[in-house]
Amino acid sequence: MDPFMLNIRDGEFTTTIYTWIKEGKIADAIHALYQEFQRNPDSRAAVSLLGYCYYYTQDFVAAAECYEQLTFICPENQEYKLYYAQSLYKACVYDEAMKITMAIEDSKFENNVNKLQAAIKYGEDDLHACKSLLEQTAADDPDSEVNDGCILYKEGKFNEACQKFQLAGQKLGYQPYLGYNIALTYYSMKQYVSALKHIGDIIERGIRDHPELSVGMTTEGLDVRSVGNTLVLHETALIEAFNLKAAIEYQLKNFKSAKDALTDMPPRSEEELDPVSLHNQALMNMEENPSDGFKKLQFLVQQNPFPPETFANLLLLYCKYEYYDMAADVLAENSHLTYQFLSKYMFDFLQAIISRQSSPEESYRNLDDLASQETDILRKLTKQVTDATSVTPMPLPRP
Repeated sequence: MDPFMLNIRDGEFTTTIYTWIKEGKIADAIHALYQEFQRNPDSRAAVSLLGYCYYYTQDFVAAAECYEQLTFICPENQEYKLYYAQSLYKACVYDEAMKITMAIEDSKFENNVNKLQAAIKYGEDDLHACKSLLEQTAADDPDSEVNDGCILYKEGKFNEACQKFQLAGQKLGYQPYLGYNIALTYYSMKQYVSALKHIGDIIERGIRDHPELSVGMTTEGLDVRSVGNTLVLHETALIEAFNLKAAIEYQLKNFKSAKDALTDMPPRSEEELDPVSLHNQALMNMEENPSDGFKKLQFLVQQNPFPPETFANLLLLYCKYEYYDMAADVLAENSHLTYQFLSKYMFDFLQAIISRQSSPEESYRNLDDLASQETDILRKLTKQVTDATSVTPMPLPRP
Protein backbone atom coordinates (compact mmCIF):
# COMPACT_ATOMS: atom_id res chain seq x y z
CA MET A 1 0.00 0.00 0.00
CA ASP A 2 1.13 3.54 -0.76
CA PRO A 3 2.41 4.93 2.57
CA PHE A 4 0.55 8.14 1.77
CA MET A 5 -2.76 6.26 1.99
CA LEU A 6 -1.96 5.05 5.49
CA ASN A 7 -2.87 8.54 6.73
CA ILE A 8 -6.50 7.94 5.72
CA ARG A 9 -8.53 5.79 8.11
CA ASP A 10 -10.85 3.09 6.85
CA GLY A 11 -14.27 4.47 6.01
CA GLU A 12 -13.06 8.09 6.04
CA PHE A 13 -11.65 8.36 2.54
CA THR A 14 -14.38 10.63 1.11
CA THR A 15 -14.52 12.80 4.25
CA THR A 16 -10.73 13.18 4.26
CA ILE A 17 -10.63 14.16 0.58
CA TYR A 18 -13.34 16.80 1.01
CA THR A 19 -11.54 18.16 4.09
CA TRP A 20 -8.27 18.45 2.17
CA ILE A 21 -10.01 20.23 -0.69
CA LYS A 22 -11.70 22.64 1.74
CA GLU A 23 -8.35 23.33 3.44
CA GLY A 24 -6.62 23.91 0.11
CA LYS A 25 -4.49 20.75 0.30
CA ILE A 26 -5.22 20.01 -3.33
CA ALA A 27 -1.91 18.26 -4.02
CA ASP A 28 -2.62 15.77 -1.20
CA ALA A 29 -6.12 15.18 -2.53
CA ILE A 30 -4.82 14.59 -6.06
CA HIS A 31 -2.23 12.10 -4.81
CA ALA A 32 -4.78 10.07 -2.85
CA LEU A 33 -7.44 10.23 -5.58
CA TYR A 34 -4.97 9.13 -8.24
CA GLN A 35 -4.04 6.10 -6.15
CA GLU A 36 -7.73 5.27 -5.78
CA PHE A 37 -8.23 5.74 -9.52
CA GLN A 38 -5.38 3.32 -10.22
CA ARG A 39 -7.10 0.69 -8.08
CA ASN A 40 -10.60 1.38 -9.38
CA PRO A 41 -10.68 3.30 -12.70
CA ASP A 42 -14.48 3.00 -12.83
CA SER A 43 -15.05 4.76 -9.53
CA ARG A 44 -17.30 7.68 -10.47
CA ALA A 45 -16.69 9.50 -7.19
CA ALA A 46 -12.90 9.24 -7.38
CA VAL A 47 -12.65 10.23 -11.05
CA SER A 48 -15.09 13.12 -10.59
CA LEU A 49 -13.18 14.54 -7.62
CA LEU A 50 -9.86 14.00 -9.38
CA GLY A 51 -11.13 15.89 -12.44
CA TYR A 52 -12.31 18.73 -10.21
CA CYS A 53 -8.92 18.93 -8.46
CA TYR A 54 -7.01 18.95 -11.74
CA TYR A 55 -9.26 21.71 -13.07
CA TYR A 56 -8.82 23.65 -9.83
CA THR A 57 -5.03 23.57 -10.28
CA GLN A 58 -5.40 24.65 -13.94
CA ASP A 59 -4.14 21.27 -15.23
CA PHE A 60 -6.76 21.19 -17.96
CA VAL A 61 -5.26 18.33 -19.96
CA ALA A 62 -5.43 16.01 -16.95
CA ALA A 63 -8.91 17.31 -16.09
CA ALA A 64 -10.07 16.56 -19.64
CA GLU A 65 -8.81 12.98 -19.33
CA CYS A 66 -10.83 12.51 -16.14
CA TYR A 67 -14.03 13.93 -17.61
CA GLU A 68 -13.56 11.83 -20.74
CA GLN A 69 -13.40 8.77 -18.48
CA LEU A 70 -16.60 9.92 -16.77
CA THR A 71 -18.40 10.13 -20.13
CA PHE A 72 -17.63 6.40 -20.52
CA ILE A 73 -18.64 5.54 -16.95
CA CYS A 74 -21.87 7.60 -17.15
CA PRO A 75 -22.68 8.05 -20.86
CA GLU A 76 -26.13 9.44 -20.06
CA ASN A 77 -24.73 12.30 -17.95
CA GLN A 78 -24.65 15.40 -20.17
CA GLU A 79 -23.00 17.54 -17.51
CA TYR A 80 -19.82 15.46 -17.69
CA LYS A 81 -19.71 16.07 -21.44
CA LEU A 82 -19.95 19.80 -20.80
CA TYR A 83 -17.09 19.64 -18.27
CA TYR A 84 -15.07 17.54 -20.72
CA ALA A 85 -15.58 20.08 -23.51
CA GLN A 86 -14.78 22.97 -21.17
CA SER A 87 -11.53 21.33 -20.06
CA LEU A 88 -10.53 20.74 -23.68
CA TYR A 89 -11.29 24.37 -24.48
CA LYS A 90 -9.14 25.55 -21.58
CA ALA A 91 -6.37 23.28 -22.88
CA CYS A 92 -6.78 24.97 -26.32
CA VAL A 93 -7.85 21.70 -27.97
CA TYR A 94 -10.51 23.58 -29.87
CA ASP A 95 -11.56 21.10 -32.56
CA GLU A 96 -12.17 18.28 -30.10
CA ALA A 97 -13.92 20.62 -27.66
CA MET A 98 -16.34 21.77 -30.36
CA LYS A 99 -16.99 18.17 -31.36
CA ILE A 100 -17.94 17.24 -27.79
CA THR A 101 -20.30 20.21 -27.45
CA MET A 102 -22.18 18.98 -30.51
CA ALA A 103 -23.00 15.77 -28.61
CA ILE A 104 -24.68 17.57 -25.68
CA GLU A 105 -28.41 17.19 -26.25
CA ASP A 106 -29.97 18.27 -22.94
CA SER A 107 -31.79 21.58 -23.54
CA LYS A 108 -31.04 22.83 -20.01
CA PHE A 109 -27.39 23.20 -21.03
CA GLU A 110 -28.18 25.02 -24.27
CA ASN A 111 -27.13 28.47 -23.07
CA ASN A 112 -23.88 27.16 -21.56
CA VAL A 113 -23.13 25.21 -24.72
CA ASN A 114 -23.67 28.28 -26.91
CA LYS A 115 -21.34 30.34 -24.72
CA LEU A 116 -18.69 27.63 -24.74
CA GLN A 117 -18.91 27.26 -28.51
CA ALA A 118 -18.61 31.04 -28.86
CA ALA A 119 -15.52 30.99 -26.61
CA ILE A 120 -13.99 28.25 -28.78
CA LYS A 121 -14.56 30.30 -31.94
CA TYR A 122 -13.13 33.36 -30.18
CA GLY A 123 -10.02 31.36 -29.35
CA GLU A 124 -9.77 30.40 -33.03
CA ASP A 125 -10.12 34.09 -34.05
CA ASP A 126 -13.36 33.29 -35.90
CA LEU A 127 -15.18 36.41 -34.73
CA HIS A 128 -18.04 36.06 -37.22
CA ALA A 129 -18.98 32.62 -35.87
CA CYS A 130 -18.42 33.84 -32.32
CA LYS A 131 -20.88 36.72 -32.76
CA SER A 132 -23.44 34.41 -34.37
CA LEU A 133 -23.30 32.00 -31.42
CA LEU A 134 -23.52 34.77 -28.83
CA GLU A 135 -26.70 36.02 -30.51
CA GLN A 136 -28.26 32.67 -29.57
CA THR A 137 -27.53 33.04 -25.85
CA ALA A 138 -30.12 34.18 -23.36
CA ALA A 139 -31.00 37.87 -23.61
CA ASP A 140 -30.52 38.36 -19.87
CA ASP A 141 -27.18 36.54 -19.71
CA PRO A 142 -25.01 38.42 -17.19
CA ASP A 143 -21.89 37.89 -19.33
CA SER A 144 -23.30 39.56 -22.44
CA GLU A 145 -21.52 42.90 -21.88
CA VAL A 146 -18.23 41.12 -21.18
CA ASN A 147 -18.56 39.02 -24.33
CA ASP A 148 -19.31 42.09 -26.43
CA GLY A 149 -16.30 43.85 -24.92
CA CYS A 150 -13.99 40.95 -25.75
CA ILE A 151 -15.10 40.96 -29.39
CA LEU A 152 -14.67 44.73 -29.66
CA TYR A 153 -11.19 44.41 -28.17
CA LYS A 154 -10.13 41.79 -30.69
CA GLU A 155 -11.50 44.02 -33.45
CA GLY A 156 -9.19 46.79 -32.24
CA LYS A 157 -12.04 48.97 -30.94
CA PHE A 158 -10.38 49.52 -27.59
CA ASN A 159 -12.36 52.52 -26.38
CA GLU A 160 -15.70 50.82 -27.09
CA ALA A 161 -14.44 47.64 -25.46
CA CYS A 162 -13.44 49.61 -22.36
CA GLN A 163 -16.93 51.08 -22.11
CA LYS A 164 -18.48 47.60 -22.33
CA PHE A 165 -16.24 46.28 -19.55
CA GLN A 166 -17.06 49.29 -17.37
CA LEU A 167 -20.77 48.72 -17.95
CA ALA A 168 -20.34 45.06 -17.03
CA GLY A 169 -18.64 46.16 -13.81
CA GLN A 170 -21.63 48.31 -12.92
CA LYS A 171 -23.94 45.32 -13.39
CA LEU A 172 -21.82 42.57 -11.85
CA GLY A 173 -19.98 44.55 -9.20
CA TYR A 174 -16.20 44.59 -8.89
CA GLN A 175 -14.54 41.57 -10.50
CA PRO A 176 -10.74 41.33 -10.77
CA TYR A 177 -10.88 39.98 -14.32
CA LEU A 178 -12.99 42.98 -15.39
CA GLY A 179 -10.49 45.33 -13.79
CA TYR A 180 -7.77 43.59 -15.77
CA ASN A 181 -9.77 43.83 -19.02
CA ILE A 182 -10.23 47.56 -18.48
CA ALA A 183 -6.53 47.99 -17.72
CA LEU A 184 -5.66 46.05 -20.88
CA THR A 185 -7.81 48.32 -23.05
CA TYR A 186 -6.11 51.39 -21.58
CA TYR A 187 -2.72 49.77 -22.21
CA SER A 188 -3.68 49.12 -25.83
CA MET A 189 -4.63 52.80 -26.16
CA LYS A 190 -1.26 53.73 -24.56
CA GLN A 191 -3.07 55.37 -21.64
CA TYR A 192 -0.61 53.92 -19.15
CA VAL A 193 -1.58 56.02 -16.13
CA SER A 194 -5.19 54.80 -16.30
CA ALA A 195 -4.03 51.24 -16.89
CA LEU A 196 -1.73 51.34 -13.84
CA LYS A 197 -4.54 52.68 -11.68
CA HIS A 198 -6.71 49.63 -12.40
CA ILE A 199 -3.72 47.31 -12.02
CA GLY A 200 -3.05 48.88 -8.63
CA ASP A 201 -6.63 48.17 -7.56
CA ILE A 202 -6.27 44.49 -8.49
CA ILE A 203 -2.99 44.13 -6.62
CA GLU A 204 -4.26 45.98 -3.53
CA ARG A 205 -7.35 43.76 -3.30
CA GLY A 206 -5.29 40.64 -3.90
CA ILE A 207 -2.91 41.48 -1.07
CA ARG A 208 -5.75 42.36 1.30
CA ASP A 209 -8.04 39.43 0.53
CA HIS A 210 -5.40 36.72 -0.04
CA PRO A 211 -2.28 37.25 2.08
CA GLU A 212 -1.52 33.54 1.62
CA LEU A 213 -0.51 34.26 -2.00
CA SER A 214 2.72 35.91 -0.77
CA VAL A 215 2.62 38.93 -3.09
CA GLY A 216 5.95 40.78 -3.12
CA MET A 217 7.77 38.27 -0.92
CA THR A 218 10.24 37.16 -3.61
CA THR A 219 11.24 40.75 -4.44
CA GLU A 220 11.98 41.32 -0.75
CA GLY A 221 14.38 38.37 -0.82
CA LEU A 222 12.29 36.06 1.33
CA ASP A 223 12.38 32.33 0.63
CA VAL A 224 8.77 31.34 0.00
CA ARG A 225 7.30 28.20 -1.48
CA SER A 226 5.18 28.04 -4.59
CA VAL A 227 1.50 28.89 -4.20
CA GLY A 228 0.67 26.72 -7.23
CA ASN A 229 -1.77 27.41 -10.02
CA THR A 230 -4.99 27.36 -8.06
CA LEU A 231 -8.45 28.57 -8.98
CA VAL A 232 -8.14 31.19 -6.24
CA LEU A 233 -5.00 32.58 -7.86
CA HIS A 234 -6.74 32.62 -11.24
CA GLU A 235 -9.77 34.46 -9.83
CA THR A 236 -7.61 37.23 -8.32
CA ALA A 237 -6.18 38.12 -11.78
CA LEU A 238 -2.91 38.90 -9.98
CA ILE A 239 -0.71 37.10 -12.51
CA GLU A 240 -2.29 38.97 -15.41
CA ALA A 241 -2.06 42.28 -13.54
CA PHE A 242 1.64 41.92 -12.71
CA ASN A 243 2.47 40.84 -16.26
CA LEU A 244 0.66 43.88 -17.62
CA LYS A 245 2.41 46.14 -15.12
CA ALA A 246 5.75 44.68 -16.23
CA ALA A 247 4.85 45.35 -19.87
CA ILE A 248 3.98 48.99 -19.13
CA GLU A 249 7.15 49.62 -17.14
CA TYR A 250 9.16 47.97 -19.92
CA GLN A 251 7.54 50.23 -22.51
CA LEU A 252 8.40 53.24 -20.34
CA LYS A 253 12.04 52.04 -20.12
CA ASN A 254 11.71 51.49 -16.37
CA PHE A 255 13.49 48.15 -16.61
CA LYS A 256 14.09 47.60 -12.89
CA SER A 257 10.41 48.28 -12.12
CA ALA A 258 9.47 45.84 -14.88
CA LYS A 259 11.60 43.11 -13.31
CA ASP A 260 10.23 43.90 -9.86
CA ALA A 261 6.69 43.48 -11.19
CA LEU A 262 7.56 39.94 -12.28
CA THR A 263 9.10 38.99 -8.94
CA ASP A 264 6.25 40.66 -7.01
CA MET A 265 3.70 38.22 -8.42
CA PRO A 266 2.71 35.20 -6.30
CA PRO A 267 5.64 32.74 -6.33
CA ARG A 268 5.47 29.68 -8.55
CA SER A 269 8.08 27.19 -9.73
CA GLU A 270 9.32 27.59 -13.30
CA GLU A 271 7.39 24.55 -14.54
CA GLU A 272 4.20 26.12 -13.15
CA LEU A 273 4.61 29.41 -15.01
CA ASP A 274 2.03 30.37 -17.61
CA PRO A 275 3.29 31.18 -21.15
CA VAL A 276 3.00 34.97 -20.72
CA SER A 277 5.00 34.99 -17.48
CA LEU A 278 7.64 32.72 -19.01
CA HIS A 279 7.89 34.97 -22.08
CA ASN A 280 8.22 38.11 -19.97
CA GLN A 281 10.87 36.54 -17.73
CA ALA A 282 12.88 35.59 -20.80
CA LEU A 283 12.59 39.06 -22.33
CA MET A 284 13.37 41.11 -19.24
CA ASN A 285 16.32 39.02 -18.07
CA MET A 286 17.89 38.63 -21.51
CA GLU A 287 20.77 41.02 -20.81
CA GLU A 288 21.84 39.10 -17.68
CA ASN A 289 21.24 35.58 -18.96
CA PRO A 290 20.69 35.37 -22.74
CA SER A 291 21.14 31.59 -22.94
CA ASP A 292 18.32 31.03 -20.43
CA GLY A 293 16.18 33.60 -22.24
CA PHE A 294 16.64 31.88 -25.58
CA LYS A 295 15.87 28.53 -23.98
CA LYS A 296 12.55 29.84 -22.64
CA LEU A 297 11.55 31.46 -25.94
CA GLN A 298 12.50 28.34 -27.93
CA PHE A 299 10.38 26.25 -25.59
CA LEU A 300 7.39 28.57 -25.99
CA VAL A 301 7.49 28.52 -29.79
CA GLN A 302 7.01 24.74 -29.61
CA GLN A 303 3.86 25.09 -27.49
CA ASN A 304 0.29 25.60 -28.64
CA PRO A 305 -0.72 28.29 -28.06
CA PHE A 306 2.04 30.73 -27.16
CA PRO A 307 2.05 34.54 -26.75
CA PRO A 308 1.89 35.95 -30.30
CA GLU A 309 4.89 38.25 -29.69
CA THR A 310 7.16 35.29 -28.91
CA PHE A 311 8.03 34.33 -32.50
CA ALA A 312 9.09 37.81 -33.61
CA ASN A 313 10.93 38.48 -30.34
CA LEU A 314 12.93 35.26 -30.63
CA LEU A 315 14.00 36.13 -34.19
CA LEU A 316 14.84 39.75 -33.37
CA LEU A 317 16.91 38.73 -30.36
CA TYR A 318 18.81 36.15 -32.40
CA CYS A 319 19.66 38.96 -34.82
CA LYS A 320 20.57 41.34 -32.00
CA TYR A 321 23.06 38.81 -30.61
CA GLU A 322 24.24 38.01 -34.17
CA TYR A 323 22.99 34.41 -34.16
CA TYR A 324 21.94 34.76 -37.77
CA ASP A 325 22.15 31.06 -38.61
CA MET A 326 19.84 30.19 -35.73
CA ALA A 327 17.36 32.85 -36.83
CA ALA A 328 17.44 31.43 -40.36
CA ASP A 329 16.83 27.92 -38.99
CA VAL A 330 13.84 29.09 -36.94
CA LEU A 331 12.31 30.75 -40.01
CA ALA A 332 12.89 27.68 -42.15
CA GLU A 333 11.54 25.22 -39.58
CA ASN A 334 8.47 27.28 -38.72
CA SER A 335 7.28 28.62 -42.06
CA HIS A 336 3.67 28.03 -40.93
CA LEU A 337 4.20 30.57 -38.15
CA THR A 338 5.73 33.20 -40.43
CA TYR A 339 2.48 34.21 -42.06
CA GLN A 340 0.58 34.06 -38.79
CA PHE A 341 2.88 36.09 -36.53
CA LEU A 342 5.04 38.27 -38.78
CA SER A 343 3.93 41.27 -40.81
CA LYS A 344 5.34 41.56 -44.34
CA TYR A 345 7.56 44.41 -43.18
CA MET A 346 8.92 42.40 -40.24
CA PHE A 347 9.55 39.35 -42.45
CA ASP A 348 11.39 41.42 -45.08
CA PHE A 349 13.42 43.18 -42.38
CA LEU A 350 14.48 39.90 -40.77
CA GLN A 351 15.36 38.39 -44.14
CA ALA A 352 17.53 41.39 -44.94
CA ILE A 353 19.32 41.23 -41.58
CA ILE A 354 19.85 37.46 -41.72
CA SER A 355 21.29 37.61 -45.26
CA ARG A 356 23.91 40.16 -44.21
CA GLN A 357 26.52 37.48 -43.64
CA SER A 358 26.10 35.62 -46.91
CA SER A 359 25.08 38.50 -49.20
CA PRO A 360 26.00 41.85 -47.65
CA GLU A 361 25.30 43.86 -50.82
CA GLU A 362 21.85 42.33 -51.26
CA SER A 363 21.15 42.85 -47.56
CA TYR A 364 22.06 46.53 -47.80
CA ARG A 365 19.90 46.94 -50.90
CA ASN A 366 16.90 45.32 -49.21
CA LEU A 367 17.32 47.46 -46.10
CA ASP A 368 17.57 50.57 -48.28
CA ASP A 369 14.31 49.60 -50.03
CA LEU A 370 12.60 49.15 -46.66
CA ALA A 371 13.89 52.53 -45.50
CA SER A 372 12.52 54.16 -48.66
CA GLN A 373 9.12 52.59 -48.08
CA GLU A 374 9.02 53.85 -44.50
CA THR A 375 10.11 57.32 -45.64
CA ASP A 376 7.23 57.45 -48.12
CA ILE A 377 4.79 56.46 -45.40
CA LEU A 378 6.16 59.14 -43.06
CA ARG A 379 5.82 61.79 -45.79
CA LYS A 380 2.17 60.86 -46.35
CA LEU A 381 1.44 60.91 -42.61
CA THR A 382 3.19 64.26 -42.23
CA LYS A 383 1.07 65.71 -45.03
CA GLN A 384 -2.12 64.38 -43.40
CA VAL A 385 -1.17 65.97 -40.07
CA THR A 386 -0.30 69.26 -41.76
CA ASP A 387 -3.57 69.31 -43.71
CA ALA A 388 -5.60 68.48 -40.62
CA THR A 389 -4.04 71.22 -38.49
CA SER A 390 -3.85 73.97 -41.09
CA VAL A 391 -6.26 76.90 -40.60
CA THR A 392 -8.23 78.24 -43.53
CA PRO A 393 -9.11 81.93 -42.99
CA MET A 394 -12.82 82.71 -43.31
CA PRO A 395 -13.91 85.93 -45.08
CA LEU A 396 -15.46 88.45 -42.71
CA PRO A 397 -18.92 89.80 -43.52
CA ARG A 398 -18.98 93.35 -44.82
CA PRO A 399 -20.55 95.91 -42.51
